[in-house]
Amino acid sequence: MTISNSPEETAAAGAEWARAARAGDVFALIGEVGAGKTQFVKGFVAGIGSRAEVTSPTFTLVHEYRGGRFPVYHFDFYRLESGAAVVGLGFDEYTNGDGVCVIEWADRFPQVLPAGTVTIAFEVKNESERVIRGSPKR
Repeated sequence: MTISNSPEETAAAGAEWARAARAGDVFALIGEVGAGKTQFVKGFVAGIGSRAEVTSPTFTLVHEYRGGRFPVYHFDFYRLESGAAVVGLGFDEYTNGDGVCVIEWADRFPQVLPAGTVTIAFEVKNESERVIRGSPKR
């Protein structure tokens, strides 16, 4: 468990997870709006060595970030209507590809997540404090 008191600390937690990540990993991010999921992904992408600008893929559904140790595929399931819509994005190709998948709102369609998916839960404690639950692989 990590306690974050700022967006910068949340990004630092993401960078820590990135250091332990390997191509083929899938991370399911769950938590309410404003819990820090996108900020975490910003740190994760920086942590793999990419200088890409990270933004929420809410309307585009997936962003691809390159330039680091491996590509990061950043999904957002929030606006999708069904697991079939996730599959229609070519989700299996991403999860079986050369990079890492990081999925916001992954709890909307857990049935499409591959075995071995690691869940990271974000909880808002107050205006500035967030609790991040999960343990990066070592």
